[in-house]
Amino acid sequence: MTTIHWCGTGLSAIPGLRRLIENGHNVTVWNRTIDKAQDAVGDIATDIRAFDIDALGAALSAGDVVVSMLPGDWHVPLAELCISKGANFVSSSYIAPEMKALDQAAKDAGIACVNEVGLDPGIDHLMAHWLIADYRASKTYDADNALSFKSYCGGIPKHTNAFRYKFSWSPLGVLKALRSPSKSIREYVELDVARPWDAISSYSAPLSTPETFEVYPNRDSIPFMEDYAFDPTWKVREFVRGTLRLNGWKDAWADVFTEIETLSGPAGDARLKEMSDQFWAENAYEDGEPDRVVMCVALLAEKDGVPAYHKTYVMDAWGDERGTAMARLVSVPVSLAVESVLNREIAPGVSPAPSDPKLVARWMGEIDRLAQHLQVVDHRA
Repeated sequence: MTTIHWCGTGLSAIPGLRRLIENGHNVTVWNRTIDKAQDAVGDIATDIRAFDIDALGAALSAGDVVVSMLPGDWHVPLAELCISKGANFVSSSYIAPEMKALDQAAKDAGIACVNEVGLDPGIDHLMAHWLIADYRASKTYDADNALSFKSYCGGIPKHTNAFRYKFSWSPLGVLKALRSPSKSIREYVELDVARPWDAISSYSAPLSTPETFEVYPNRDSIPFMEDYAFDPTWKVREFVRGTLRLNGWKDAWADVFTEIETLSGPAGDARLKEMSDQFWAENAYEDGEPDRVVMCVALLAEKDGVPAYHKTYVMDAWGDERGTAMARLVSVPVSLAVESVLNREIAPGVSPAPSDPKLVARWMGEIDRLAQHLQVVDHRA
């Protein structure tokens, strides 16, 4: 029987893992600490093992699926192992250049290496594919239209605090991300930003109760125009993928930004670790406290300055008796990708979240059950 080898049982992994086991799949759970895996899924998992890549390789058979919910530096070694064994690979993480370089080898081996199938990246890709397909099929489609694309997502506290942010795991990753530059398109030209706080703007989200947030560009948005099948001849006025935060976040974090600007080298890394420990002690979620996730993906097409098409795919979710919203929205899409791989619905090679309309519709139907609010808003209706 084909086996799903799920590696990693951290906080964001459990709902998707439990879903696969409860759906009757043959799942082997691998974790560096067996006791933690037992605490998470020991009530339903029948095969839990200590993670070791050599032991995993010995247990791996052709056609199996390896899921990596481990730290990012494990993804490529595990994908390479899968290629050598004729097994498939799934992760929620961004496709690194080293992963992309495995595309031909994966195709030659006839196996799928599926990435970017979590929350962000993941659900945001599905929403973008839906919007682009909907726009292309609409009567308002015109290659001469000016397009504006915005995709914002953020994990935020359901109950706010003075810091305007709370942490469900180590703050170190958030702090490191603040040191990363970004690229996007604004007013038809490339916008390069050295630090996120240099490009914070206001965004009005069309939720069931409209709400305003602070947003900023994240990473390099520009390659995603090709991923989302933007025609190279289209006139793109704005294209940005970014992070969403509560209003007041910029002011609450002003001292953090000022200090991060001065940090460099090993001493800077040590100071970041100190800050992370402090923030974890002061601003972590309490046990059972609900988190919240807001995602808005919008496409506006204008003809002669007048909106011809304008829709936003919007999601609002929060923690409830099922656990945290973040864990559901990261790991359940991963489990959907695993099932699509097993059903041979995803082609061999290295790929992000699928654009196939049938898969997008089916996955979004499942995601609708995970979020308290999911809607396509037509601003021209």
